[in-house]
Amino acid sequence: MTALEELLAVVGDARGAQAGDRLCEACVALFDVDAAAISLIFDGVDIGILGASGTTARELDELQFTVGEGPCLDAVAHRIPIFVLDLADPREVSWPAYRPALLAREIRGVYALPIVIAGQFVGALDLFRNLPGLLAADDLTGVLAAADLAQLPFLDFVGTDLETALTDPDSDAWAELDTLSRTEVSQATGALVAQLEVAPAAALLRLRAHAYVTGRSATDIALDILAHRLELEAD
Repeated sequence: MTALEELLAVVGDARGAQAGDRLCEACVALFDVDAAAISLIFDGVDIGILGASGTTARELDELQFTVGEGPCLDAVAHRIPIFVLDLADPREVSWPAYRPALLAREIRGVYALPIVIAGQFVGALDLFRNLPGLLAADDLTGVLAAADLAQLPFLDFVGTDLETALTDPDSDAWAELDTLSRTEVSQATGALVAQLEVAPAAALLRLRAHAYVTGRSATDIALDILAHRLELEAD
């Protein structure tokens, strides 16, 4: 059985986020990686997660959003696969905030493969390894197949009219994708705009900065703001 056939067998008849989770779990089970996640990227921002192999993978994806850098963002921005074979290599300069956080979690290798639908780069399949080094040829073939299959759960949400889904905020696709996005962060950003009298971009930056310096996720900080357990100052 080929890697593609094995992946299809694991995903089965699952749809949407469930298919994304199964695909990521299959990557960990079949290939020499320890965590996998499918990130949704829109307008240069990691807006949410379409699938994850487990809690660790979700935390690593959330961290990319919090610090505003990482392999999924680079894979989409540069429209190429991003392979970092050893984050501990002293010559490695990628992601000055994200890289140390990965090393603290004992992640040494990162692979990010862009997800492309109808010529649009809409996200990335992120793979994380505890050991450094290049994947074996068979595993590399498998993860490339997994990146192709990652189109399917995305299409379950946006349908075939990708252009409309991406450009029309009132489309049914965005209503579905909103269930996967970081809605708490958006709501908390709006609250900060009113409270601090700053632009939305500045409010979001303030929220993410507080999350980073306190070692917490942006979502956790957002929930505290919405529950009035935390009040951020303008500076």
